[in-house]
Amino acid sequence: MEPLIEVRNLRFHYPDGTQALAGVDFKLCPGETVALFGANGSGKTTFVLHLNGLLIGEGDVTVCGVRVSRKRLPEIRRKVGIVFQDPDEQLFMPTVLEDVSFGPLNLGMQPDEAIRAAKEALELTGMSDSLGKAPYHLSAGEKRRVAIAGVLAMRPEVLVLDEPTTFLDPHGQQRLIELMQKLPQAKVVVTHDTYFARAIASRAVFFRKGAIVDEGSVGDVIRKFCWEPQPARKDN
Repeated sequence: MEPLIEVRNLRFHYPDGTQALAGVDFKLCPGETVALFGANGSGKTTFVLHLNGLLIGEGDVTVCGVRVSRKRLPEIRRKVGIVFQDPDEQLFMPTVLEDVSFGPLNLGMQPDEAIRAAKEALELTGMSDSLGKAPYHLSAGEKRRVAIAGVLAMRPEVLVLDEPTTFLDPHGQQRLIELMQKLPQAKVVVTHDTYFARAIASRAVFFRKGAIVDEGSVGDVIRKFCWEPQPARKDN
């Protein structure tokens, strides 16, 4: 099976000289959801920003058969949609419908097609009743689903989500799990939330100092590297 994303020997330094990625190899196959674990500063977010060309380092990143390069960015960004950690970074229009249709319009869709794509995405994310609302009136969970709808309206083949459970209460987290489980796109998810990862991911990798140091089943990676709270023990 041909991978949707293939990364080979990806390296990246920030302008101050800090090495953020130190030779990352990675593949994402159709239908997969891969969780990215690792400490803050280990390179996870820097890595995913390369998947649609927001950053371009040394090495090769290929998306749906297209090598990521500056001249191919519009094509790449149609294929890979990123949902950022803070949904307020993506929600800035007066109404939900305008926000979700903004991306499709920027891709060159005709206005009627963009509105149709936005309404379909809002229906899919359970937010169609909010299309006339101002985004700042929404709860954290609703903002998250609207931000995801804005990406889905552009009809990407791959979804990238950076810490998607941040700011969500348990009910919001469960709604997000249910949404992720029904979306057909392959997904790359940066997270510290082991419960969320177990619920949605088919594979996990662990970042340390800008490199992937292990990968495998979600349960195996969590057991090796991630602390999980244990249920309280009852005294007999």
